[in-house]
Amino acid sequence: MNTRQLFLSHIAQTSENPLMLEIIRASGVWMYGPNDEKYLDLISGISVSNLGHCHPEVVAAVQEQAASFMHLMVYGEYITQPTVRLAKLLSAVLPKKLDCVYFTNSGTEAVEGALKLAKRKTQRTEIISCYNAYHGSTAGALSIMGSEFFKSNYRPLIPGNKNIFFNDFGAINQISKNTAAVIIEPVQAEAGVILPSAGYLKAVRQKCDDTNTLLIFDEIQTGMGRTGKLFAFEHENIIPDILLLAKSFGGGMPIGAFISDQKTMDVLTNNPFLGHITTFGGNAVCAAAAEANLKVLLESNLIKECEAKGEIFDSYFKNKNQNYSFTRIGLMMSIQFLNFETNKNIIDYCITKGVITDWFLFNSAALRICPPLNIKKDDIQFACEIIHEAIQKFARNT
Repeated sequence: MNTRQLFLSHIAQTSENPLMLEIIRASGVWMYGPNDEKYLDLISGISVSNLGHCHPEVVAAVQEQAASFMHLMVYGEYITQPTVRLAKLLSAVLPKKLDCVYFTNSGTEAVEGALKLAKRKTQRTEIISCYNAYHGSTAGALSIMGSEFFKSNYRPLIPGNKNIFFNDFGAINQISKNTAAVIIEPVQAEAGVILPSAGYLKAVRQKCDDTNTLLIFDEIQTGMGRTGKLFAFEHENIIPDILLLAKSFGGGMPIGAFISDQKTMDVLTNNPFLGHITTFGGNAVCAAAAEANLKVLLESNLIKECEAKGEIFDSYFKNKNQNYSFTRIGLMMSIQFLNFETNKNIIDYCITKGVITDWFLFNSAALRICPPLNIKKDDIQFACEIIHEAIQKFARNT
């Protein structure tokens, strides 16, 4: 059996029609197939590879740490330098109220930990989240997901949750003294890159303050420079009570975090003790990769260059055609078409030309563009020309 047959026989599938692209190596913004097929990665593994694939400084950090030790007991009595260094660096670049880090294995686990933390801290049970928001697929995260399509076959789920519409100022009034936390993306990702209306996040912050409700910002997709700032909340200077990171946080290695202040985090130490535990969260190799990743972002001009690079996409797609609309913040973009069929035809055509794009979980008619931040301008030009060619071919008469 070849690799493709083995893949279908032994790897659990999550759709009936997997893409079936076989990749054997990746470097920078390029991925390569077994016959040296070459693909430009415009989705960064769903906003994971913000520094591209196999960034040399991240690879070196992984190799060096793996040669010392990989797994020890975490969240026990051991102190490991990579984890401590990473927590210190995070605290240095975050506001003072976000000075205590709990490391996890993934974004979903960061969500789960944050929900527990909010309920334990406030002694309340209600969680408010947004429709068309994705926060993970485990039972707790699924319970707050804003899509009944993905939830219906797994009920009963955890009760006590409400969904509101993003950018609906009136719905903010549903936040009350019964609400433990509001969890929200500063930019809605899987809805197709929905930007907050002017004053919206400020109004949510104010209502949370008025009701002593914790505000959780899910920056699992928007963090690590994706929007042109290290964290998306910096655009409006609205500081959350709990911040969630994952995806691009690890530079390609699996690590997440929920971050709050020391006093809030201390509630996990008693009644019960071990209020949240994880076997691999804060793994030394993953922490070393995340530290190297963050240092590159802080010491380079990659985040500052996001706007200039994004403007190249603007020149091709912004206000260009009545058959689609284009939205961008930093290097997080979507092209909204009239229907899924058009979008799928464009995605498939781009793949045949060596450009990898995708649609969004809650918006199948929108094209996802989230390239690595270190993409070169020549590669942007190539990608835009291919996408423009596909639009001319498939979106002209829709």
